[in-house]
Parts: sequence; C-alpha cells; structure tokens
Amino acid sequence: MDFYFGLLQIIGVHTILGLSAYIVLLTGQVTIAQAGFFAIGAYIAGMLTVLAGWHLVPAMLVAALVAGFVACLVGFPALRVKGLMLVVATTAFGEAVRLFWFNFDYQIAKGDVQVGPLGGEGFKQIRFFPENGWTTGDVALFIWFWVAVIMAGLWWMDRSRAGAVLRAVGEDELAAQSVGINLTAAKVSAFAVGGFIAGIGGAIYAHYTTHIEHANFGVILATFAIAYPILGGLSSVLGTLLAVIFIQGFLVEGLRFLGDWRNLLFGALIVLAMNVRPRGLIDERVLNTLRRTFSIGQGGGNA
Repeated sequence: MDFYFGLLQIIGVHTILGLSAYIVLLTGQVTIAQAGFFAIGAYIAGMLTVLAGWHLVPAMLVAALVAGFVACLVGFPALRVKGLMLVVATTAFGEAVRLFWFNFDYQIAKGDVQVGPLGGEGFKQIRFFPENGWTTGDVALFIWFWVAVIMAGLWWMDRSRAGAVLRAVGEDELAAQSVGINLTAAKVSAFAVGGFIAGIGGAIYAHYTTHIEHANFGVILATFAIAYPILGGLSSVLGTLLAVIFIQGFLVEGLRFLGDWRNLLFGALIVLAMNVRPRGLIDERVLNTLRRTFSIGQGGGNA
C-alpha cells in the first residue's frame, strides 16, 4: 500500500508543477523557468522548517511567496524576448538558480548534528513529516488537498475575466492590446502566479523526499513541467492531471521493467499523442462533449 501512496505523492507534486506552467502557457509564453521556482520553494520551505522550526504550512506559503516574487522579477525582462529566445533565457535562469543552490552552504548545529543546505551534498534532515508522525497516506492526502485547491482556483480563474484576458493574450497579442488589455500586466501576473504555484510544489516535494540537492531541479524537470499542460491540452486543468497520470503513472512507473528503453518509448508516445491529439488530450471538442453530457444528466435529474 505504501507504494501506491508514494505514487500518489509523485503524481500530486508533478500535477502542481504542471499547473504552474499551465497558467504561463495560457499567455503564449513557453518557459523553462518552473524548475527554478520549484527549487526556490523547496529550499526556502526546508530551511524554515528545519532551521527555524516553523510548521510546514506557513513555511510553504512563505516559500511560495518568495518564488512568486522572483517569478515576477523574471517576468519583466522575459517580456523583451519571445519564442525560442524566451526558452533560452528562462533555461539560463533555471540553471542559475540550480547552480546557486549548488554553491549555497548554510548549516547550524542541532545537538550533535549539523543541519541545513550543504552545497553539492544537498539538504538533508528535512524530517517534518516523520517527526510529527505522518504516515504515507497522511502525506498523500495533504498533497492532494493542495492539488485540489490549486485546480479549483485555476478552474475558477479560467471562467473569470482574468482567464479570458490570459487566453486573449495567448491567442493574439495585437488584438488583445487593441481592446485595452495590458500585455505587461497579464504576462507578468501569469509568471508570478506560476512561480507561486511552483513554490508550493517545491516545498511539498522537499518534505516528502526529506533530501534535496541541486541535481533534482535541472532541465529535465523543467521539460516535464511544460510537457504536462501541452500534452494534456490548455482547454482545461483536467488535461494537465491526465497527462501527469499518463507520464508518471504509466510511462515512468508502469513501464519501469523496461529500464532505459522507457526513454525511447517516452519520446515515441509523446510524438504519437501530439500527432493524434495535437491540441492535447482534453481539447475543446472533448470539453464540450463533457459539458453536454453533464448538462443532459442534470436536466434528466431535474425532470
């Protein structure tokens, strides 16, 4: 049973990571910076719980605010570039963050043990869950509570004016600007919210793994972050969740017996999926079908 709870934890954290990229992709920006914000959330929350003795929830929220603030700062210069140059610029930022933690060393003594980040050796002794008696099931429920909160928030945003603004910017910047939409505000806001969500995911990741290091937050993680919403489709947050289940649950864990052959299969299946479903697993047609189905069911119930 612990294996399945552990798998739920992985899927939950990666769903949060994918949702952090989802909101940025709505504005038409492809960013590789999410792993950097994820790392900021992980290290800041870890230091607050381990070194300062904070409870996880306030530590997680403060870490997310820091990640969101950094994302806001990154968003302004990122507006000067588009397309491939934006990918290169945000990749450079993500690597800069990773190398910062690689060189960051701050430890204090707790009894006979030194705790805190230790450069290339990583950050160990992040023991909030085991020290407070949390089981694997408790941790999985905690993670999925935050997944539900974030998905509900983005679902509501998608149906509000804010969501319409972000989608308008992503579909046609010139048309959006002509109707009075502030492109800078929309794009920077998307960056900031995406950084905040990534910070939450990173904070949770640090505490359920109990040991983090700079290598955990490389380009591969950033690639996963944008692959989830692109594969799942930008029509609904549900697509990101389904993409994470497909990649992490089926490709990564379900096909573990294939060893390194999974890498080839992973690429082939992604290419196949993008050719068969170019607009993602959940596109407008699927979404409209689901809406009609549920509306018919509700209508029948009212009759």
